[in-house]
Amino acid sequence: MDFLSTMKELAKSNRQRIILAEGEEERNLTAASAIHAEKIADVILVGNEEVIKEKAKKLGLNIEGIEIQNPAKSEKTPVYAKAFYELRKAKGVTEESAAKTMLDPLYFGTMMVKLDDAQGMVSGAVHTTGDLLRPGLQIVKTAPGISVVSSFFVMLLPNKSFGKDGMMLFADCAVNPNPNEDELAAIAITTAETAKNLCKMDPKVAMLSFSTMGSAKHENVTKVQNAVKKANEQRPDLAIEGELQADAALVEKVGKQKAPNSKVAGEANVLVFPDLQSGNIGYKLVQRLAGAEAIGPICQGFAKPINDLSRGCSAEDIVNVVAITAVQAQSLKG
Repeated sequence: MDFLSTMKELAKSNRQRIILAEGEEERNLTAASAIHAEKIADVILVGNEEVIKEKAKKLGLNIEGIEIQNPAKSEKTPVYAKAFYELRKAKGVTEESAAKTMLDPLYFGTMMVKLDDAQGMVSGAVHTTGDLLRPGLQIVKTAPGISVVSSFFVMLLPNKSFGKDGMMLFADCAVNPNPNEDELAAIAITTAETAKNLCKMDPKVAMLSFSTMGSAKHENVTKVQNAVKKANEQRPDLAIEGELQADAALVEKVGKQKAPNSKVAGEANVLVFPDLQSGNIGYKLVQRLAGAEAIGPICQGFAKPINDLSRGCSAEDIVNVVAITAVQAQSLKG
């Protein structure tokens, strides 16, 4: 069974309440109908009920039985506004501004997750990544011991000699433009945990650079070296090594030559890029030149799962991300 099929089956085995915050958007409606029909999750649409039902009718979609929450009318809105005010009053939020903020579907949905009225949220077909991250960081915040929210791609490679039967994780390719050494260490640790908990992999994390084990001297290399040291100090139980060049991380012969004492070199299944430029370029090169399927970006590091979509996503993409979000929520429950 492939990765996405596995995610869907796991999601079905213990259904979670997952919010689609852009409930009036057509791709979200199409996805919601499919998710409900396949029993992947108990999906919640945020938006105007009349608009949603009229659009679903025009699209020929069955959304009967799907919960709809309208922030302008919901009895939950005043409760969420009060909770948001208490969370943010030290930052200058007033009761009046909190009430207004809760009319925003992303803030409303994030507060649903915060107060356990739902287990996860997906957005991004219309809104930007920043629109999603802002309420997530203000309300749900990061998981204990994690200092930064980041992202990863599941890369499914046709050449199955790499990773776990062709599956690898790339991070961070979508969120942090220039992580410092502490943030880079946190990204490595979080992605290793994701590899274990979500992908059922034994993570071997390579922190990438243009240098391998001190072969070059530069401040960019030093940043990666320091991040490796900090990640190992925090989590000595995880196999996180570097700095490694990409070929040393992936190719056994090169790894043995350039880093003979490494347990990761030549066998890496998690690649941590030193910055967003290299990460974004790297995953797109592998996707286009190697014909890999790139699933993501999926967020990690939040205390509860909140995930982004590409604005060019399809309804099928939304279904897949909802399934992954549901499995993330299951893993948090233990």
